[in-house]
Amino acid sequence: MTGGAILYIDDDPGLGRLVQKALAPLGYQVRHVETGAEGMRLLEAGGFLVVALDHDLGAETGLDLMPRIMALPDAPPLIYVTGSDDVRVAVAALKAGAVDYVWKDVHGRYRELLGQSIEAALAQRRLLREKEAAERAVREARDRAELLVQEINHRVANSLAMVASLASLQAHATPDAGAREALREIQGRIAAIAGVHRRLYNAADLRFVDLGAYLGNLGTELAEALAGDASPRIVRVAVDLDLRLPRDATIPLGVVVTELVTNAFKYAYPPRRDGEIRVSLRRLATDGAPRLRLVVEDDGIGWTGTGPRRGSGLGTTIVTAMAAQLGGAVTYDPGHAGTRAVLEFDPPE
Repeated sequence: MTGGAILYIDDDPGLGRLVQKALAPLGYQVRHVETGAEGMRLLEAGGFLVVALDHDLGAETGLDLMPRIMALPDAPPLIYVTGSDDVRVAVAALKAGAVDYVWKDVHGRYRELLGQSIEAALAQRRLLREKEAAERAVREARDRAELLVQEINHRVANSLAMVASLASLQAHATPDAGAREALREIQGRIAAIAGVHRRLYNAADLRFVDLGAYLGNLGTELAEALAGDASPRIVRVAVDLDLRLPRDATIPLGVVVTELVTNAFKYAYPPRRDGEIRVSLRRLATDGAPRLRLVVEDDGIGWTGTGPRRGSGLGTTIVTAMAAQLGGAVTYDPGHAGTRAVLEFDPPE
C-alpha cells in the first residue's frame, strides 16, 4: 500500500463517495470535488499524489480542464476517467498528458482498476524521479571531473611553460652555439605539447582541440623562440574553419609542425636573410572518410627529402614517429621551388 491524498474530480457526488470507499482500504484519502474550478484551487495548493479526472463535468469536459492541470508546476500524475465508449476520448487524454485512463463500467469495477492505475502511476513517478536524480548525480560528477581535468591541463601547461622558459634562459647563458640551438629546439617541442594543454584548459569540450587556435598560437611561439638576427623568419598559419582533433592526435600533429618549422628556420634560408614559412591544414575532398592535409613549406634553398641531411637527424626521426602515430608519412614535393613537406592522414573520431 502506498497511501496518501488523491484528488478525484467528478460532478457526481455519489460516485465520489464510492471512489472514496473503494480506495480507503489501499490507504488513500480521496478528496472529491464536483467542479474543475474547485479542483484547480486544491491542486494549486498542492499536496496530492495523483489526480483522477472524470470526462463529463457538466459545464465542461475533463479534456477542457487538462491543459490547466498540466501547466501547474510539478503537476501530479493524472488518470483520466471516462464513461464514453469513444476511444478517441481516451486517446486525446493520453496525448494531453494523462498517464492512464479508466473506463467507467456499469458494474463499478472501474473503481478497483482506478486503484491499480494509481499504484502504477505512483510507481512510474518514483522511477522517473529516481532516474532524474541519477542523471543529476551523473551530471554533477561529470562537471566535477571536467573541472578537475581543466585544472590538471592548466597546471601541466604552466609547468611546461616554466620548463620552456628555463630552456630559453639556459640557451641565452650557454656560449656554445650548438648547445644554444639544441635548447631552442627543445623549447619549441615543449611549446608544442604545452599548447595542447593550454587549449584544453580553455575548451568547452575537453575531448577536442581547436586546431586553428592551437596551430596559430604554436606558430607565434615558434617564431618568437627561434627567430633572431641570423634568422628573421615569418611564420604564417592557415587552417580550415572548425577543424578539431582529439588531444592524443593533436600532440603528434603539433610536434610534426614544430620539427618542420624548426628545420625551415635552420636550413631553408641563408643567414640574415628574410624568409617566410607557411603552415596550412586543410580538409581534402574525398568520396570516402574525411582526410586532412598538413603542408609546411618555404621558398628557400629547397630539399626534396632525398640526399644528405643537415644536422643530427633527430628531427627527422621524431617527424617520422609522430606522423606514424597519425597513420601517415611525411612526403616532399619535388616540384616546389623551396621545401614543401606534406602529411596526409585520416582524423580519428
